[in-house]
Amino acid sequence: MSNIYTGIDLGTDTIKIVVCEKHHDKFHVLASVSSKSRGIKNGQVVDTKSAVSSVKAALKQVDEMLGIKITKVVAAVPATNCMMDIVVGSCEVIDYHEITGEDVSRVLKDALQGQIPEEYELITAIPISFKVDEEENIKDPKGMQGSLLEVKLVISTLPKEPLYRILEVLKLSGVETVDVGFCATGDYYTVRSKKLNSLVGAIINIGETSTSVSIFNKGIQIKNAMIPVGSINVDRDLSYIFKTKGEDSRKLKETFAVSMASYADTNDVVEYSTVAGETKEVSQVGVSKVVEARLDEILKLAKNEIKNLTNREIRYIIITGGLSELAGFQYLIEENFGLIAKVCNISAMGIRHNKYSSAFGIAKYFDDKLSLRGKSYNMVNDADIENLISVQQKTIANDNIVSKVFGHFFDN
Repeated sequence: MSNIYTGIDLGTDTIKIVVCEKHHDKFHVLASVSSKSRGIKNGQVVDTKSAVSSVKAALKQVDEMLGIKITKVVAAVPATNCMMDIVVGSCEVIDYHEITGEDVSRVLKDALQGQIPEEYELITAIPISFKVDEEENIKDPKGMQGSLLEVKLVISTLPKEPLYRILEVLKLSGVETVDVGFCATGDYYTVRSKKLNSLVGAIINIGETSTSVSIFNKGIQIKNAMIPVGSINVDRDLSYIFKTKGEDSRKLKETFAVSMASYADTNDVVEYSTVAGETKEVSQVGVSKVVEARLDEILKLAKNEIKNLTNREIRYIIITGGLSELAGFQYLIEENFGLIAKVCNISAMGIRHNKYSSAFGIAKYFDDKLSLRGKSYNMVNDADIENLISVQQKTIANDNIVSKVFGHFFDN
C-alpha cells in the first residue's frame, strides 16, 4: 500500500510544505520547501492578499520539484485560544461478528454530537480508549466482536474566525484543505514512538514570534500555552547590542552564534556593518552571550508554563523549531531541564531540519486518523502518480487510488 500526503505549516517567518509518501508503513519525503512568509503573524492571517501570494510561491516551488500540481493539503494550525474537553459516545455494532471502521466513525460522531460550541470549529478528536461490551481500554477495536461500542476521546476546538481565514488563504492559493490539526500534534507525530505513547511529556516549539508549550498524555495533547517570545527576539537583541540591521542580526544568529557562550571559540571573529554604515568586528563569544541570554529566558518561561499546565510527572521534553538547530542547543536545554529534555531529531531524508516538524508530522497524524477509521486516501490523482513513481511501483500505487471524496475534515 502507498499513500501520498502534503502537510503545510503557515508560519510567521516561513511557509513550510512537506510532500511525503507512506509505503509499507514508512514515510518517505518526496519534496520539501521553506519559503518566505508574508501576511501572517503569530500563526494568524493579518493580510489575506500577502498570505495568498506567499503560499502560492511556496506551492510553485513544490510543483516544480515534483513535476505535478499540489491541489490538496492537510494544514497545521496554532493552538492559540483552543479549548479541550473529554467526551464519551456509544453505538450498537452494525455487524455483531466484527467491528469495522464504519462502526468507529459512528461512535466518534455520537461522542461529538452537541459538543462543539457554535462559534468554534472542531480540530481534533483523538480517542483515549474504546470499550467493546465489557472489555475496556482498547486502542483500536476494528476486527473485534461485540454488540456495543463505546469511546472516550479528547476533543479540541478553535474559534472559527481565525481558522476560516487560514482556510480561505489556502483556498485562494488553489489548494483544498482536506483536514487540519494543531502544529503541536504535528510535532508530536514527528517524534512519536511506542515509548512516548505510554508517557506524559511536553513538546516545546520555539517559533518566530512565540513559543508553544504542549502537554501530551499517552500521545494525546491535553494542555497548551503560548509564550509571546520567540526567535525574532534574539534578532532584536543582537540588533540592539551591535546596532545591526535585522537581516544581518539573523545571519549572525544562524551562521555564527552557538547556544552557550562557554562553547564559543574565543579567537573566532567576524566583520559586520552597523546601521550607520560602520564596519566592526564581533567575536563568537560576544554574539553567543546575547543569544544564550534570550534562549535561557525562553526555556525558563517554558519550564514555568509546564508547571502551570500540569502537576503530573513529566517524563520527556522535546524541543523543536528552527532555533533548536543552533549549535550546542542540547547542552543548554539539559542545563535547564535535565536529561529528560532532547532536541527534536528528524531522521527523514529531505527534511533534516526542525522547522519542518509540524508540516511533516501533521501528514503522519492524518494517516493515523484515517487508519483508525479504516479509510485510505491519496492527495494526488492517477495521472500525477504516474509522473512520481517508477515503473516497478506503478501497479502497487494504482491499486491505492481511492475515488471517493470524503466530507470536510473526514467527519473528524
